[in-house]
Amino acid sequence: MSDIVVREGTPDELVAVVRILDAGLLEATAEEVRGKLDAGDCLVADDSGRVVGALVLEGDYVDSVAVSPSRRGRGIGTTLVRDALARRGRLVADFDERVRPFYESLGFDIDEGDDQLRGVCVASSG
Repeated sequence: MSDIVVREGTPDELVAVVRILDAGLLEATAEEVRGKLDAGDCLVADDSGRVVGALVLEGDYVDSVAVSPSRRGRGIGTTLVRDALARRGRLVADFDERVRPFYESLGFDIDEGDDQLRGVCVASSG
């Protein structure tokens, strides 16, 4: 994973980002993603010029995070969330029980909701 660089996505990467989100079964229209790319609210994991992961933000809220199926389990999602946390200082995410270990491993404080869990993580100042 040493070649992975997290950066703001560009409008030219719209199709790649939408494909990754779709592969993660996340609901995001091309128009929504285009707006996030234009606003600088979409981070991508770039491996030698190829987008292999994406994280979409709404302020400090993690709207979605996904990694290319062939690249899962290699820490790319973790890298995306850590980078977003460093940039924003605080992140909030709603998620299902099945991904709870992922968010716990990143230091999110988790509250049980009716249908989903909500996690909050604040960047450490040290």
